[in-house]
Amino acid sequence: MKLLVIGGGNMGLTYSEGMSKSPLLNRKKLMIQDLSTDILSSLRENPEFEVYDNLDDCLPQADIVFIAVKPYHCVELFDKMKDIVNDQQVFVSLMAGVTIDFIKDHLGISKVVRTMPNLPAKVGKGVTSFTESHDVSRVELLMVRNLLDTTGASIHVETEKFIDKSTGISGSGPAYVFYFMNSMLEAAKKMGFSDNDSKVLVSSTFEGAITLFNESNISPQKWMDRVASKGGTTQAALDSMEDNNVKELIKDAAYAAFERAVELGKDPE
Repeated sequence: MKLLVIGGGNMGLTYSEGMSKSPLLNRKKLMIQDLSTDILSSLRENPEFEVYDNLDDCLPQADIVFIAVKPYHCVELFDKMKDIVNDQQVFVSLMAGVTIDFIKDHLGISKVVRTMPNLPAKVGKGVTSFTESHDVSRVELLMVRNLLDTTGASIHVETEKFIDKSTGISGSGPAYVFYFMNSMLEAAKKMGFSDNDSKVLVSSTFEGAITLFNESNISPQKWMDRVASKGGTTQAALDSMEDNNVKELIKDAAYAAFERAVELGKDPE
């Protein structure tokens, strides 16, 4: 199987590094294409990549094509691609908000898998939701899933509506976590802890809480109940969050990301 990734930026590089080690490639090098001189120079340092600056030299060879460019670049890219693609190729989009029908119509092809990746894929802890057009076979979808799993976990969803919804949860979600972490770091420093001690306190707390959650069947609410005692310090913090409507604000933020994903899908041009 020949695999091509179009776009060598953060997300394209992340998935390329993971997928280049997949046994599905059968020891063939992963092809990756970009236009930036600096990015091309950096990509050529990886011996597992076959690097291209011209789509004509690599796109016709590919069985599966990952598209990892910014959504606002997609129309210009599709104009370059449409005369050199074929209907047997499978196209996997890592672009937020760009619908399957939009890709099919602009490329004149029928096999499209739309995904929503997230940033922790960079460290093998990503989660990628995905769904497919009707013409993608079970075997092809399984191959795509195996490739996605090289960067963490994948979740198959039935419709594109859930791709947009997962944008609000997992796609944008790491930023919500960093936002919360940043607030805790600022609080720790204000209390007088050093930068290093603040980082250890906050990062270890998050890591420990996630491990507790993942290694049990206990809900977050029950964990909060275990930590918080009536009239205690934790309860005081939780009461403050409730008084300030933090839970609803977080839900609103997730829905704002979801609604923006839907808007992008209506007009990626």
